[in-house]
Amino acid sequence: MLEDIGLGNRLQRGRTYARKGQVISLEVDPGSVTAEVQGSRARPYRIRIGIPAFGKSEWAQVERSLAENAWYTAKLLSGEMPDDIEDVFAGLGLSLFPVTARELSLDCSCPDHAVPCKHLAATFYLLAEAFDDDPFAILAWRGRDREDLLANLAAARTEGPPAVDRAEQAARPLVDCLDTYYAWQTDVRVSSPPQTPSTALLDQLPDTGVAVRGRPLTELLRPAYHALGLKPRE
Repeated sequence: MLEDIGLGNRLQRGRTYARKGQVISLEVDPGSVTAEVQGSRARPYRIRIGIPAFGKSEWAQVERSLAENAWYTAKLLSGEMPDDIEDVFAGLGLSLFPVTARELSLDCSCPDHAVPCKHLAATFYLLAEAFDDDPFAILAWRGRDREDLLANLAAARTEGPPAVDRAEQAARPLVDCLDTYYAWQTDVRVSSPPQTPSTALLDQLPDTGVAVRGRPLTELLRPAYHALGLKPRE
């Protein structure tokens, strides 16, 4: 795939790095692969390979198409990736793998201006091996991890629509409830704040040692605090 989009000839120089174990970490997340590659410096270089992840509606279409085919569903639920799963994406106008180099955003913290540099190339080699070991990682890269995909397919086989769509389908369309959208639906009970004496703050005040004519300051202020707590006359 990388050779088809013009990056293959640049990847050869990363093979040595990959085989020597220079890629010390590799993580696949929705829309992003991040890695650390040990180069000539003490601090490893930070790598990122980005790709647009499919949105919720796009994945809902894919899952519906997969759920409609019992063979696809059986293979996936048994932990196997169908060899022709790309055809499902293609039938929906989607591409599981990038078609052009423009779909990829490549970044490395090394000073090399070539893209891809040998650190990115080494990451691509290890990424290909990761996809061979776990093809579900390709789907995770596009935005749907294995657990969510299998849960939605299982739900579709037993309960109808995929779980990701169920809440939306259960909701009433907005156009059907515009006449009551702003209507008062129910009485909202507003709880009253707890009643405390207006002099409670004075009771919590530590001894200030201040007195006027032998009377503590708190006692002098108590009538004023008590008056603040009285309701005004109507």
